[in-house]
Amino acid sequence: MFDPTLGPLGPLLGVWEGDAGDDLAPSDKGETDRRPVTSKFRERMVFEPTGRVDNHEQVLYGLRYSTKAWRLGSPDPFHEEVGYWLWDAGSGLILRCFMPPRGMTILAGGYASAGARKFALEATSGSETFGICSSPFLIAEFKTTRYMLTVELLDDDTLRYDEHTVLQMKGRAEPFDHRDQNTLRRARG
Repeated sequence: MFDPTLGPLGPLLGVWEGDAGDDLAPSDKGETDRRPVTSKFRERMVFEPTGRVDNHEQVLYGLRYSTKAWRLGSPDPFHEEVGYWLWDAGSGLILRCFMPPRGMTILAGGYASAGARKFALEATSGSETFGICSSPFLIAEFKTTRYMLTVELLDDDTLRYDEHTVLQMKGRAEPFDHRDQNTLRRARG
């Protein structure tokens, strides 16, 4: 049913929607309000095949990816991303390179078997392999020091993820764990 060249990414192909996401984020009030805010959101993810990509001896197969998220009751998205998910069958490596329109890029990686239904990816600030690159403003105000993502396919039509973006925020000694999680269903039609 799924494209075997995509390994564990094969089941992601298509359109996914969820309306019960949880977003634990810093307050929009900045340094005056240090309490985290949890909000519910709906989300739409689209995964399209890119085909084979040859990196000399390395062969990758991938998915072009985009997502939008809206707070429940709002017509305007509060978050968007674009990027690629890539599979290297030779090494079992999964790559996710993406960019939200905030002045940052993330290249996260992890390993899984071709038939895995659950896998984890990670990136760390300063890493030459799986790293995070941010604009001067974000480095000064909301530096992302670590990114962790766990993806689980509960069945062929149900996808769950748990994402942690660890921020070092101006005026705070302790890191802030910005957490997003959602369960999405494969969209029909």
